[in-house]
Amino acid sequence: MKVTKLAPNFEVNNIKQTVAFYTENFGFKLVMAVPESQDGIEQTFDDSKEYVYAMMQKDSLEFMFQRSDTFKNDVIFSKNLPIGATVSFYMDIEGIKEFHENLKNKNLELTDLKTTWYGMKEFYVKDLNGYILGFAEKAE
Repeated sequence: MKVTKLAPNFEVNNIKQTVAFYTENFGFKLVMAVPESQDGIEQTFDDSKEYVYAMMQKDSLEFMFQRSDTFKNDVIFSKNLPIGATVSFYMDIEGIKEFHENLKNKNLELTDLKTTWYGMKEFYVKDLNGYILGFAEKAE
């Protein structure tokens, strides 16, 4: 087996709200979305439609978001599990101090920026669905 990519698929309550959250707070861009009718793929949202899936990208990172009802049908192991995280999605970034300062000015749940014993400056953010995002940069 050869692994060529990892793109997490997050179970979410509302696709449009989740896409807005990741766009406004982290600079992700919408790559594609699937409407509730599941009859095609769109590159932008239509205000008159609801969506069941979206893929977003920031630099070389891709996240997928899937509405809970369709997620539980596709990923049957999740049927009786709540939305949220028991794992953090840890990302190496550049410019962590400025990024952390920018997020502090928004109404987000986030930890303080700290330098760890293993030589990383890092902090964590909880998203609107309960997932935990970790951001880190090698300490100087």
